[in-house]
Amino acid sequence: MQREKFGSRLGFLLISAGCAIGLGNVYRFPIITGTYGGGFFVLIYLLFLILLGLPAMTAELSVGRASQRSIASSFEALEKPGQKWHWMKYLGISGNYLLMMFYTIISGWMIIYFIQYLTGSIFDVTTGITDTAVAAEQLSAHFGSIVTNLPLVFCTTLAVIVICFGICSLGLQQGVEKITKIMMVVLFALMLALGIYCCTLDGALDGIRFYLVPSLTKLKEAGIGTVVSAAMGQAFFTLSVGIGSIAIFGSYINKDRRLLGEAATIISLDTSVALLSGFIVFPACFTFNGGQTADAGSVGASFLFTTLSGIFNAMPFGRIIGTLFFLFMIFAAFSTVIAVFENITSFWLELTKMNRKTIAAVNIVLMILLTLPAILGFSVWDFVQIGGKGIMDLEDFIISNNLLPLGALAYIVFCSYNKIGWGWSNFITEANTGDKGPKFPSWMRVYVKYILPLIILIVWLSAYLPVL
Repeated sequence: MQREKFGSRLGFLLISAGCAIGLGNVYRFPIITGTYGGGFFVLIYLLFLILLGLPAMTAELSVGRASQRSIASSFEALEKPGQKWHWMKYLGISGNYLLMMFYTIISGWMIIYFIQYLTGSIFDVTTGITDTAVAAEQLSAHFGSIVTNLPLVFCTTLAVIVICFGICSLGLQQGVEKITKIMMVVLFALMLALGIYCCTLDGALDGIRFYLVPSLTKLKEAGIGTVVSAAMGQAFFTLSVGIGSIAIFGSYINKDRRLLGEAATIISLDTSVALLSGFIVFPACFTFNGGQTADAGSVGASFLFTTLSGIFNAMPFGRIIGTLFFLFMIFAAFSTVIAVFENITSFWLELTKMNRKTIAAVNIVLMILLTLPAILGFSVWDFVQIGGKGIMDLEDFIISNNLLPLGALAYIVFCSYNKIGWGWSNFITEANTGDKGPKFPSWMRVYVKYILPLIILIVWLSAYLPVL
């Protein structure tokens, strides 16, 4: 069977960026930036995107394009006789399923809040309350009542799974590419519009100053080691490299462009969303929340549904702003879900004789069963705690702090070691195939082979040894 291809380069870039662009770009990046020194953190973050993100993403794209396969058989197609790199398929596909076991649930929460802002029912929660702190408490209780509403959360999670697998069942060009291109264009337009509006608010200048102006005081308060570690971790995890969800899109593209430039463009799109989110969050916080945001060490997705919702409820045109905000959050979430579901679909296409529609039907049932532990973890299974983490947080920790860094390490080693892997010569040839875009520099071999694996190991170990 002839392998499907993207209909355009724009489709490849937007879908790959959509996989990297996640909910953390919107709520976590600006909070970490504001807490860890503003402009200084941004500069360190951008440096690590170049040092970590570019080579790791180029490596994953190279494996995908050279093999013309998904994580199911890409390593098997490129490994030398006797090597065991094909075992990576198990880590990769496990990571894809594990990510979706909680990400689809959070995506369902976005649908709930979008509907509540669209209908205006969210404002009933804070009617008559003028104190933003009290409003945030009421919204926190409201959020708690939503996540413990099992029928509601089950239905919205099922809707996310059915819609996104349904899109994948239509095919690469007519489903995944066509729909994701529309969503990503609308996402950027909505973010730009909301960013411009928030920059006209009374506290916008103070918020932007807090966000972007370098602050030695904040840098010293947080500690340079903490700031560097936070920037390194955020730069690494935001790109979703390591579980084959980027490699699959490399397998769908032609060889007319060098891969370093493609990786740089994807990273730039991902970073632009992260940076733009700060122009929404901080002007709003400084205008309607006394400059208070959240603590970088504890902020989670609930920030969207409590603090930010309280701010929207206090804003002029808050219903419109909240509706548009959660609409673009749906697009950000769905772009990631569709990208990962496409990787899962391709995995099944290569290892079975099923067609896309059958694979979608089977995986809809499988995926909803896999999400049940996290759904129940907020109510009847809330007693399940491991290391102080509930089921959803534990799933997040396993994928974000373990499978992603270890998977990325595997791609780097596979691409840089000739004796035990695919090898540097094969990698550099594939990465530099094409007549457009910058070449991956050959002098980077020592860095990629020896230094980058060490950095990735530090990122991984930092989850267990915070002092690193």
